[in-house]
Amino acid sequence: MSRIPKPTVRRLAIYYRCLERLEQQGEDSISSKALAQMVHIKDSQVRKDLSYFGSFGRRGIGYDIRRLLGEIQKILGIHKRWNVIIIGAGNIGQAIARFKQIEKHNFQIVGVFDTDHRKIGKQITPGLVISDMSSLEEFIRQNQAEIAVIATPAEAAQSVADRLEKSGIKGIICFAPITLNCNIPVEYVDITVFFKTLVHSVVSQNYNI
Repeated sequence: MSRIPKPTVRRLAIYYRCLERLEQQGEDSISSKALAQMVHIKDSQVRKDLSYFGSFGRRGIGYDIRRLLGEIQKILGIHKRWNVIIIGAGNIGQAIARFKQIEKHNFQIVGVFDTDHRKIGKQITPGLVISDMSSLEEFIRQNQAEIAVIATPAEAAQSVADRLEKSGIKGIICFAPITLNCNIPVEYVDITVFFKTLVHSVVSQNYNI
């Protein structure tokens, strides 16, 4: 399979969310046009995105929602459980640890780590206690953690990423405002970028602001 554009992968995750909602509403099928309208894009884009992975629809009938959900699950890799650890037990780290929605998509938070001894030993949720960073590598090995969330200050993020990569972590979600030097996939989350992008859209529509 050729390399899939990242925007396509991100749209697949959005399609999945829409299809889940439709299935919960008792719908059995949907056309590319209807799915495109839910996402506010062209139906040709929906068909192009899905065509990277095969043919899932039937002309005049559309897509079987349950089947398409299953196919997108496999494409995104969320048909299996992923063990996740969080580095940094500040506001962001603890908020993610308490966010139960990710468990519904097969991401299980199995550990939270910090260097602040005032936080170590604190229970975030039942069965989830903040651990000392000194036990990080052994914990990853014993719990077969594969995904890590870095929610540390920027100055600590690279050294943390180095330890995670050496310990066998397969991918990182980084909330720290820094670009990491890694040989494993990294997704960056900076909420200020979304605010700035939104404000640009607002300003471009009203130049009197």
